[in-house]
Amino acid sequence: MEEKMDFVQTGWALLPPVIAILIALKTKEVYLSLFFGIVSGALLLSNFHIIDTVNVMFDTMIGSLSDTWNIGILIFLIFLGIIVTLMTKAGGSRAYGLWAKEKIKSRQGSLFSTFLLGILIFVDDYFNCLTVGSVMREVTDEFSVSRAKLAYIIDSTAAPICIIAPISSWAAAVSGYTSGDGFSLFLQTIPFNLYALLTIVMVTYVIKKDFHIGTMKHHEIAAQNGDVHNGVNDYEEGEEMEVSDQGRVYDLLLPVFFLIISCIVGMLYTGGFFEGVSFITAFTNCDASRGLVLGSFFTLVFIFILYLPRKIISYEDFAKCIPMGFKTMVPAMIILTLAWTLGDLVSDKLQAGVFVYNLMQGASISTAILPVCLFLVGTGLAFATGTSWGTFGILIPIATSIFPEGSQMLVIAIASILAGAVCGDHISPISDTTIMASAGAQCNHVNHVTSQIPYAMLVAGACVVGYLVAGFTTNVVLTFVIAIIALFIFIFITKYFYNFKAKKD
Repeated sequence: MEEKMDFVQTGWALLPPVIAILIALKTKEVYLSLFFGIVSGALLLSNFHIIDTVNVMFDTMIGSLSDTWNIGILIFLIFLGIIVTLMTKAGGSRAYGLWAKEKIKSRQGSLFSTFLLGILIFVDDYFNCLTVGSVMREVTDEFSVSRAKLAYIIDSTAAPICIIAPISSWAAAVSGYTSGDGFSLFLQTIPFNLYALLTIVMVTYVIKKDFHIGTMKHHEIAAQNGDVHNGVNDYEEGEEMEVSDQGRVYDLLLPVFFLIISCIVGMLYTGGFFEGVSFITAFTNCDASRGLVLGSFFTLVFIFILYLPRKIISYEDFAKCIPMGFKTMVPAMIILTLAWTLGDLVSDKLQAGVFVYNLMQGASISTAILPVCLFLVGTGLAFATGTSWGTFGILIPIATSIFPEGSQMLVIAIASILAGAVCGDHISPISDTTIMASAGAQCNHVNHVTSQIPYAMLVAGACVVGYLVAGFTTNVVLTFVIAIIALFIFIFITKYFYNFKAKKD
């Protein structure tokens, strides 16, 4: 009888996401790329038995869609699609666009407005991506900003901002992974979270200096010539919607503000705040997915009350916007479903995280260079699995087992893990947040990923230098200053390279 190979907890567990990512980057198509990654993972789990492979694939997919967190995110996507469609139908988006054209006078102004709005909506990365995109798309389109660049700005103010925001679903997740006073430890990691801080610097520089490298330059040239999508669009515009001319700016702003407040209240409610639990504890224990569903549902009720009595939209049109809004989110829902399935195969069934954990535990590494090692491993693991939260859960226990509680090195080590996880999440085609940024900007997903990676890699390079300094000095000021200097040196070298290449061509 033929002996079966066991691929669980081995290096083979990382093969499926690698296959998916390589095919996506090569073909510029994401749906089949993710599907092929899923098939390869199922083949490994079933030892290449065809019928078992099919069963594993769909059992995992059904399991992913049965997860209450994932169901909540899908419902939130549907509600948000309906909300955006209603705001457009009522003329709120049109009125805001006209107002913004008067107030915002340049491409730079439209991008800085997008950047600032992304920073303001720091509560949750999914919410951030979709809300900022829906509000700012028309404005940036007016100034011929490519959807790839819009997606980059949105993505760079999602997870990188949430991971340094004390009141966010991310802070709650990280606090739950650490022992003792997790929230206090999280606050101490913020000054050492180099990827998040340097990403803010990079985005500011990109906007201010119009810094274009890699495929982003091609997307921007295409946008200047009238094609903001650069020829490829996952999100079809569909039939032309008849928009009310009675809409006002507050018909967009009031629902957005209500959505922000109601989502925050929804998170606090799920954390037990209204049952006497403290504000911080409520955020730490909240169910962000359910909170977003509650917030978006009550926003729909608010919109119904705001629009219908004023007759800027009819009852019949309100009803028609429901399936139309659902339709706009179908591409994001398909990609998310496939990404969740691939993530469950890799993380839960093939247990790639356990393989990485055992590898790290068995390695003899100097404590001084451990932060940079954790950053690099975190980046690679989050890139391969598409989950930063899963990366937290795998690597933070390693840091807490090595360094004593209360030590500065523990803070630096955890900060490097958080930074690496966000970096990997930021550049991974199968990351939820990257998918949401594409959905928010209505940008072709592969275009967003490929145009964003060069910028993220410059920041990651500076982080490597910074965490080497942090490991040897534990000095936060020196670490940040050296990291900033390294970032601008890398930017200068990159600009010189592209200028030299352009002259040569």
